Amino acid sequence: MSSYLFFKVSVPSEGVLLVEMNRPPVNAFNQPFWEEMQKVFEAASKDGDIRVVVLASALPQLFTAGLDLKNTGVLMNHGNLDPARHALRLREHILVFQAAISSIEKCLKPVIAACHGLCLGLAIDILCATDVRYAASSSSFSIKEVDVGLAADIGTLSRMPKIVGNMSLVREWAFSAKNFSADEALQVGFVSKVVQGGQNEVVAAAIETAKLIASKSPIAVLGTKHLLLHAQDHSVTESLEYTATWNQAMLQSDDTIQAFRAALSRTQPKFAPLPKL
Repeated sequence: MSSYLFFKVSVPSEGVLLVEMNRPPVNAFNQPFWEEMQKVFEAASKDGDIRVVVLASALPQLFTAGLDLKNTGVLMNHGNLDPARHALRLREHILVFQAAISSIEKCLKPVIAACHGLCLGLAIDILCATDVRYAASSSSFSIKEVDVGLAADIGTLSRMPKIVGNMSLVREWAFSAKNFSADEALQVGFVSKVVQGGQNEVVAAAIETAKLIASKSPIAVLGTKHLLLHAQDHSVTESLEYTATWNQAMLQSDDTIQAFRAALSRTQPKFAPLPKL
């Protein structure tokens, strides 16, 4: 398994990859940090032995404080470019940054977030890109970007309205940067579970769910994630058409036969790993 500068990676159970952010003191993101995050998730996506990823923090006090404000040199016009050329450079930087965080969503395997403590700014972008979100009862969230003079541009404003059913509240949080608790996040569906305790408890809960998912057909789970993502941005009719096209191939997998046989014999199926891509 590869070693990383800002991440601890381990396999706590067969098919489950635990990815822990590790840039003390507060997991503040600079460019090397988020570039490495993309490498971690692209590698997990291609690893046939990995079926589920749990994303957490290695730091006991918090998930992440967001962007490293000491590392924003790209915002400065060091080349004394005219506004149009400087704008092109900034746009490219934002797109590359977006792609790094979107690598979580694009990972072929489900990603479960296990957050605790402070979850500020970029933390919300990251959490929105995951598939399942668990929060420790100690968690405190904030869409912090307006407090540093910008609109959140790495995913929160694009994804959160599709996750949370209360647009009034999403706008309130985004306009004000006010903190909201784990219980508030649960009430509006931003997280699916609040775990009493802190880092250890929420990571343990996420791993238990990951183990359950890892026991299922990897073809079925991969397809389910892919089809859910497609459905987010398409009509029901388009989604049904696409699902039929997807399953015309995937229903021919050995996993379907194994699952049917196991159901009839009331035994636990054993599925082959995915290929290394």
